[in-house]
Amino acid sequence: MHFNEYNRNAALSYAQEWANKRNRKYLNFDGIGGDCTNFASQCLYAGVGIMNYEKDTGWYYNTPDDRAAAWSSAEHFKKFMLHNKSIGPFANAAPLNQLEIGDFISLNNSIVYYHTLIVTGFLDGVPLVAAHTDDAYMRKLDTYNYASALGIHILGANSYD
Repeated sequence: MHFNEYNRNAALSYAQEWANKRNRKYLNFDGIGGDCTNFASQCLYAGVGIMNYEKDTGWYYNTPDDRAAAWSSAEHFKKFMLHNKSIGPFANAAPLNQLEIGDFISLNNSIVYYHTLIVTGFLDGVPLVAAHTDDAYMRKLDTYNYASALGIHILGANSYD
């Protein structure tokens, strides 16, 4: 396997371009569970360019009917990023004050992780984020209502190249 750097600027540029609109290449999940993790995955893919096509356990999107749960489910996204040892992006859990632009935050309502946000900046030490479902760009994390937040620091991606 070969290690690939994560292009945080490419992920940020994608987030800026698409935070308040939808890319027609992907199904819009608004109204069917929310589009937040689908958008986060698109941003991440813009920065890594590598998907993991393992059926059931991977992270990929080909069509609305041919995609991994981790592409569009907040809980599955978190699990994949923190546990992936194969092809595609991988991450570690990190305190919110150690995140970088292009990292992700999973919000928990004390039962499940339900919302995925991409970090787009910082203001007075508070992460600024972009998200879909409730579309936002450069929104302060502390304006969200949640029980806990988990930082997901992207380390890079593995490929066969």
